[in-house]
Amino acid sequence: MSVNQGLGTLFIRLALGIIFFIHGLEKFQGGLDNTAGFFESLGIPGFMGYVVAAVELIGGLLLIVGLGTRWIGAAFTVIMLMAIFTVKLQMGFVGGYELDIALAAMSLYLVVSGGADYSLDRVLFRRSKAAQ
Repeated sequence: MSVNQGLGTLFIRLALGIIFFIHGLEKFQGGLDNTAGFFESLGIPGFMGYVVAAVELIGGLLLIVGLGTRWIGAAFTVIMLMAIFTVKLQMGFVGGYELDIALAAMSLYLVVSGGADYSLDRVLFRRSKAAQ
């Protein structure tokens, strides 16, 4: 991976991590029971609201430091696809699911590319350049 690609991946990882961390934090600050109630109103088991809030909060932090990047990217991709198909699709593209598609694409990019050079993944699970 070139320096430019590594920096680009870092920027995507940081932006996505911050966005999801803040969304998770908002769910905790707004009351997890409210989040669970919203999920139930959509026909989704309420406990999934707790799961999504925790994944967003903890996963956001993990992405910021670059740990478990592919796994967190996969989890965020699933969360975004579920948001699109349960809530946002009926709102239309503009003002509805356009941002969710962008976040899902960024998340999927991290699944494919991993954490890149500037991550704890690379430091802890260092692979030789020849093995990549």
